[in-house]
Amino acid sequence: MSRRLSAAPLAAAIAFATAASAASGPTLTIYGADNDALFSGAAQGSIDAGHAVVHEQRALTLQPGAHAVRIAGLPATIDPEAVAVGFGNGSGITVLGRRVVLANGSAGGALAGQIGRQVEVTGNTGQVLASGTLVGADDGGLTVRLADSRIAVVRDYASVLLPPGAASGGSTLLLDVDAKSGGTRDALLTYSTSGLGWRAAYTATLQSGGSCRMRFDPQASVANRSGRDYDGATIKLVAGQPNLGGGRVRMYSMAAAPVAAEAAPPMPVQGTLGDYRSFTLPGAVTLPSGTVTLTPLYPAQDLACQRQYVLESGASFFPPTPNTNDYGGQGYQDRPVASTLSFSAPEALPAGTLRAFTLDRDGAPELLGQGTVNDTPKGRQVSVQLGESFDLRASRERTAFHVDIKAHTMSEAFRITLSNGGDVARSVTVREHPDRWREWTLASSSIKPSKQTPQLLEFEVPVPAHGSATLDYAVRYAWTADDMK
Repeated sequence: MSRRLSAAPLAAAIAFATAASAASGPTLTIYGADNDALFSGAAQGSIDAGHAVVHEQRALTLQPGAHAVRIAGLPATIDPEAVAVGFGNGSGITVLGRRVVLANGSAGGALAGQIGRQVEVTGNTGQVLASGTLVGADDGGLTVRLADSRIAVVRDYASVLLPPGAASGGSTLLLDVDAKSGGTRDALLTYSTSGLGWRAAYTATLQSGGSCRMRFDPQASVANRSGRDYDGATIKLVAGQPNLGGGRVRMYSMAAAPVAAEAAPPMPVQGTLGDYRSFTLPGAVTLPSGTVTLTPLYPAQDLACQRQYVLESGASFFPPTPNTNDYGGQGYQDRPVASTLSFSAPEALPAGTLRAFTLDRDGAPELLGQGTVNDTPKGRQVSVQLGESFDLRASRERTAFHVDIKAHTMSEAFRITLSNGGDVARSVTVREHPDRWREWTLASSSIKPSKQTPQLLEFEVPVPAHGSATLDYAVRYAWTADDMK
């Protein structure tokens, strides 16, 4: 079976049929993407990132016998090896081969998508070099069948005039078919393409008051940088991590049935797709190329949250043998303290970006910071680092270190000093990772640890406004002679 359509047989024997507009709205399954270029207004044109599978029905006008069908209006970012066309059982139509003419190819490659159309080829001074049916196009020149059936090969030309509506602005599929009879037939076109992707966009607006409360608004952010518009589409968003191989963007709202002002907007229907989560958007959706569309993922709601100020030192792994080297103890001076926001996931949260806002004294919401949310099952804890506190600083120094090789023991002590230049007292979560050896015990501490695991010591240290606080602690390591081998 031929996999390519050659220009020579087309010139001699093949009649052409043009694909009509889609008979019904397409269905898009769009996978999660973390490529910032897809969602950025700074990037221009089509973006080779993201992944989607598209199913759309096309009404094709066919001729009896072997001929080629042009299916235009495909995305510029289509995967040419992942295109399938089906006419259904008993249709009497056999697909002999296909060729995808990519939108971003050479001039000859772009014109190959116009084979079978009437063209007028002109020279540098505007003179007509050839007028007729385009039967071949490559970087070497154009092949045109004239009105008297003679063939003209044009190599040096200035422009090619096409009939109205000929240029699709995307890729084109040339389909070699053999039909038992002519007429209009419905074809199901399925293909994979990049240039489409989605991620969650979470907004958390902190509420005033003593306890941490926030208004949590989950949205789905859907980017279309494929070079093709999708109108009246059914959209399914997939959350998870499947192996997929290797000016300002305008915002468009979803095309959905109107609802009363008091009613809540329709929400996506959540389901499963193999190992992944799926969210089918309500109603028909319009995704113009070069846009990012926001639509609700879950209803907005008020949630309890926790604001934490975190200072972390050390590593969460152990060496293969006890590390007795005196390397200075990883001290530091004037280190900023991280500002974090954490909460329990009220639903299954797909990966995305959380932006946290707080109300300023004038009542305007101002950005506190933003961070990444990973795929999180319902009920799991979400923690996002928003930035670094302006008023909180920390220093760390080693105050003791002793190794007794014969006794197979080692001890190390640290002092951590926290300062607070703000008007409000803060509690700082200090996370220390004793990482010289896997067998260790806490020998002493000036503050009782709030959490202790084989890889972590955690302390809650209160720091007064315009003041400072100190944490002293010591750990003792022990091993056997076999551990040093």
